[in-house]
Amino acid sequence: MRKKNVVLENVPVTAYAAEGKALARQDGKVIFIEGGVVPGDVVDVRLSKNKKDWAEGKAVHFHSYSDKRVTPFCQHFGTCGGCKWQMLPYSQQLEYKQQQVADHLQRIGKLTLPPMAPILGGVHTEHYRNKLEFTFSNKAYLTNEEIKANDGEIPVRPALGFHVPKLFDKVLNIDTCYLMQEPVNLIRNTIREYAVAHELTFYDIRAQQGWLRNLVIRLCTTGEIMVNLVIRHEDKENRIALLDHLLKTVPAITTVLYTINPKGNDTIFDLEPKVYFGKGYAEEKLEDFVFKIGPKSFFQTNTYQGEVLYKVTRDFAGLTGSEIVYDLYCGTGSIGIFVSRNARKVVGIELIKEAIDDAKENAARNNVTNAEFFAGDVVDICDDAFFAHHGQPDVVITDPPRAGMHEKLVNKLLEIAAPKIVYVSCNPATQARDLALLDALYTVEKVQPVDMFPHTHHIENVVLLKKRDNN
Repeated sequence: MRKKNVVLENVPVTAYAAEGKALARQDGKVIFIEGGVVPGDVVDVRLSKNKKDWAEGKAVHFHSYSDKRVTPFCQHFGTCGGCKWQMLPYSQQLEYKQQQVADHLQRIGKLTLPPMAPILGGVHTEHYRNKLEFTFSNKAYLTNEEIKANDGEIPVRPALGFHVPKLFDKVLNIDTCYLMQEPVNLIRNTIREYAVAHELTFYDIRAQQGWLRNLVIRLCTTGEIMVNLVIRHEDKENRIALLDHLLKTVPAITTVLYTINPKGNDTIFDLEPKVYFGKGYAEEKLEDFVFKIGPKSFFQTNTYQGEVLYKVTRDFAGLTGSEIVYDLYCGTGSIGIFVSRNARKVVGIELIKEAIDDAKENAARNNVTNAEFFAGDVVDICDDAFFAHHGQPDVVITDPPRAGMHEKLVNKLLEIAAPKIVYVSCNPATQARDLALLDALYTVEKVQPVDMFPHTHHIENVVLLKKRDNN
């Protein structure tokens, strides 16, 4: 039986591993460390898992700090769970992300790789998101300092902010968030102050009671601002009073919606948001393409780097105007539309029908007449009759969710055998797994990491695959 509450002392931190965990080695054992540590720190680690060859734990004491550290700029750093790498200079963040991509592709994919292009970092390292979702809770999370200030008592306070990691019923009140430009903080704080002053009830996730549930804000580079207030049940008088107060206080808002969600979970994809003010959607631009974004639409949450990512994708596709491009996991059609001027034809396929409806509307808005979009599973749709009608793809672009592609789809791609595949991924680990399967027919020609989310460990990666000549 292994001892519980084991603390390793004076552990020098040497690197970062996957998921933003720091890495150390002691007596031949690999140790993964959480707790805001930086390579160069020397720490004591309380182990939560302790295996023969590896262990996991949290830093509980710092003996010395790395000279690589910088001062975090956010007052909520270390508590809210976001922007975990604020204590690292941005140049260092990019180095570790680049290394993470290389490690995944080589260790998991066991691939022969060309020289990897330097990661494309963001020009905007603060205020770069175009969408944030905040949660109401009748139980605010209090820091140790706040508890001490109350003589050890834990007062019950309402909160509007972010969930605290690993505490599903606790929400940290956010005063200033640096992920979005103003007036996002003004919008959130105005709603919270009004709700507290007028004794509106904040949601209790355990009891599933209370009125105010979620607040979703989207701020586009076009200047349009869309706010969706999610409430548990209709209360017309209070709803109108609250939303009118918000519009009076923040006149820059272009659209306000509200969504009634009586369910046990927070998802709104099976609900119908109702327009209170404005046109009910926002418009965003990538280059000169305009996209309609509704309250349930998916769109890259970093518009600036989203454009960079799509430019890399278009460049890797190497289109000359004569190619048929299949855009898999096409969502609302943003990648397919972005590359459409360089292609003979774009065929977009997406499982979610509502996203396909948006894709068709976005194509019409941009006068894209050489793109068609279809709802369904690629494995089912792409049969002989489909190819006979639309043509075999010269280039396949695939942009799956974090879980990567289903093995059936990988096999379908091997069957389709397009000359090129451009694989856009938000998770290099699952991308590496899929690339290892595609290695049966394809070689990796180019690799380009793109940083979409500064101060986090998340990383996007674009890979160009070319079919081998002997197949």
